[in-house]
Amino acid sequence: MPLTRCSTTAPLMGRDSPHDTERRQMVMLTAAAGCVAAAGVAVPLVSSFAPSERARAMGASVDVDISDLPPGGVKTAEWRGKPVWILRRTPEMLAGLPQQDAALADPASRKDQQPEYARNPLRSIRPEVFVAVGICTHLGCSPTAVPAGTANPSVGDHWQGGFFCPCHGSTFDLAGRVFKNKPAPTNLEVPPHRYVSDTQLRIGDDTV
Repeated sequence: MPLTRCSTTAPLMGRDSPHDTERRQMVMLTAAAGCVAAAGVAVPLVSSFAPSERARAMGASVDVDISDLPPGGVKTAEWRGKPVWILRRTPEMLAGLPQQDAALADPASRKDQQPEYARNPLRSIRPEVFVAVGICTHLGCSPTAVPAGTANPSVGDHWQGGFFCPCHGSTFDLAGRVFKNKPAPTNLEVPPHRYVSDTQLRIGDDTV
């Protein structure tokens, strides 16, 4: 179906002189050329509005099988071009979280880095499964998982495990909460997600 429709109509007048006929023909040729040019411009312009396959895929949800995720293990999925961490926390990891509240910038997660259903001390739907976008909220670097008992001097003597951004030194606990006096201004983002089944996690979609 043509995107641009042009038409020309002969003037309602009597018999034309040779000069009038020649002038009308020039007008019609000019109008026809304009229609062709407009159609040539309109097609690529309208086509540019259509999202590419990659753009559509980047906005889609992602299903992740967590049946093989061991206690203490981390799995990384890609959603909208971003890494998303899925961490299965052990009972020891969960027990250590409240002990760090005094050292955290936003322990109660009052700022909006998580959906309402993850607005709790553990920042998760299920206590043992933590889901977060693995991008530092300072300048977009990618932190790394650092276990408890590490010899890394940048995380402090009482480190109970979490995430460390080597770019500028920001540290986050096992609920993605940022420690005080660090460059990162907020906790790690918790993306929209839901459980399709006991072992299947859907990232990017939290509709029921």
